[in-house]
Amino acid sequence: MSRDAEADAVLEAGWQKIRDDGRVRAELLDAAYAEPRLRQLFPWVSMGELHLSRCTESRWTWDIPHVMPDAEGYWVSGPLRNETVGPAATAKNAVAMVIQRLPADCGPAFIGTPEELAAHEATTQQTGRG
Repeated sequence: MSRDAEADAVLEAGWQKIRDDGRVRAELLDAAYAEPRLRQLFPWVSMGELHLSRCTESRWTWDIPHVMPDAEGYWVSGPLRNETVGPAATAKNAVAMVIQRLPADCGPAFIGTPEELAAHEATTQQTGRG
């Protein structure tokens, strides 16, 4: 299996696990998954919040805003817990707010841990293969 096929399988399994888990509203998962830039990231759940990571293994990355359910729709925060983006009336609005705040060059999720991702990024920067 090629690295791309392996990454696709890991990501798809992650999205399916979140869907099966049931702690994130289906409409939010559908809206996030419909966006190619988010679908290529690894999803994870904490306290019913949808988080996305640039790597596939925990501790995951904390550089992408996350979405939590709210009585009036959704609330977008982050990337860090003490950072607030604001309310979103619909899942699509929340997803749009996340997309607007993605890190630069936020490409497909890296298979591995945040530490392995950082080492990979440092290596590609040194060799000029960005």
